[in-house]
Amino acid sequence: MHSLLEKELSTFESRTPASRAALKRAEPRLPLGVASNFRSYEPWPLFVKDAKGSHFHDLDGNEYIDFNLCFGALMAGHCHPAVVKAVQQRLEVGTMYGMPHTLEYELAEEICQRFPVDQVRFGSSGTEVTMHAIRLARGFTGRDKIVKMEGAYHGVHDAVMVSMKPSAALYGDPHRPTQVPAGGGVPADTVKNTLVAQFNDLEAVKRLFAEHPGQIACVIVEPIMMNIGICMPEQGYLEGLREICTREGTLLIFDEVKTGAKLGRGGACEYFNINADIVTLAKSIGGGFPLAAFATRREVMDMIAHHKVFHAGTYATNPLVMAAGLAVFREVLTPEGYAHIGKVGEALVSGYKQIVKKNGIEGYVESAGANGALLFYAKRIRNYREWLTVDTDLWRLYWFGMVNRGVMPQPYWWDEQWTLSVAHTLADVDRHLSAFEELAPAIAQAQQESSAQVVA
Repeated sequence: MHSLLEKELSTFESRTPASRAALKRAEPRLPLGVASNFRSYEPWPLFVKDAKGSHFHDLDGNEYIDFNLCFGALMAGHCHPAVVKAVQQRLEVGTMYGMPHTLEYELAEEICQRFPVDQVRFGSSGTEVTMHAIRLARGFTGRDKIVKMEGAYHGVHDAVMVSMKPSAALYGDPHRPTQVPAGGGVPADTVKNTLVAQFNDLEAVKRLFAEHPGQIACVIVEPIMMNIGICMPEQGYLEGLREICTREGTLLIFDEVKTGAKLGRGGACEYFNINADIVTLAKSIGGGFPLAAFATRREVMDMIAHHKVFHAGTYATNPLVMAAGLAVFREVLTPEGYAHIGKVGEALVSGYKQIVKKNGIEGYVESAGANGALLFYAKRIRNYREWLTVDTDLWRLYWFGMVNRGVMPQPYWWDEQWTLSVAHTLADVDRHLSAFEELAPAIAQAQQESSAQVVA
């Protein structure tokens, strides 16, 4: 471990003893002491005391500008006034019904006006709606196999818990990746039905269709791969997937859990001018509440209407959550909201690029809509295997160094990215860039020393 990283870790530990104590108290009752594996990291995760707008405090009272925003689920920021007001009003008239209510139609209409879809069903998480989307595709096509991209994350149901983060020792031929279960409990027969290709490799997808004719129900893909920082589709890649799926009678699923709200009004479908067959949405459409949706054309959704594919959920269309979603669509995901995100995003990306160049850091900044990331590579990555070569200690120096300076630049883990909210200001960006400018010489030094050791 580099001495500069050790210094930042020591500072982190001295600043956050209450978080350490909270973790120790939780460990006997919660595996890893947390409620989700993604929230666990060494030496210990920050425990949050409160949050509002673009800032939060930890248990020790340290204040941070938040560019994590719950793994990108809070483009509205914390406690957006319109969302809070809408939910408070619903609290007075019922928190759950288990029966239809008019907010269901209103939010479905908002989604259908923005995306190339006819009908919507709702859920509570990204995992839930990608699961239902795949089941719907299988029911509609009468086929069992699906295609996903190596390294892609689509939630934690069995069908997509394949080749999520496979090790180099297991992932096999780059043109025919091995299907690797993400952990125990994923049945071998499920793994067999999930075929894998690398992102940005159309030839591999074509090969899978040739090897499994008439058997593939759907291709599920993040239009911009955001489980490896930010990996953009190469020119013609998404168009190629669309052509293959159309030709083969296969449904193309855009997993827009991350991109659906944050790329623009119509998500990746609008951004890339490509119509997916099924779109899945979650995270930032809920404004801090557990809201998700899958949407498609009427012909496909008729599988549910005609009772050929089953969908249900006690918590689906919880009126509190639907009220929050409507507030987000009508008062956050507006032209003015996107213009503001564009303004602060341009300032942040421009500042990062200048500091990276000034300090001679080997890396680049990638951004798309409300998301962005500093990636420590000599050239743009195009798939999971290229991402896998990241210097994790260098990234940890960056993350802990920024956190120690009062800026959470993104969620912990080097496969994540920052999110901008409508609550962020140019002053927040200035503070973010000031922290990075202070830290950048140490990053450059660590990078140079690491390179020298490799050469030696």
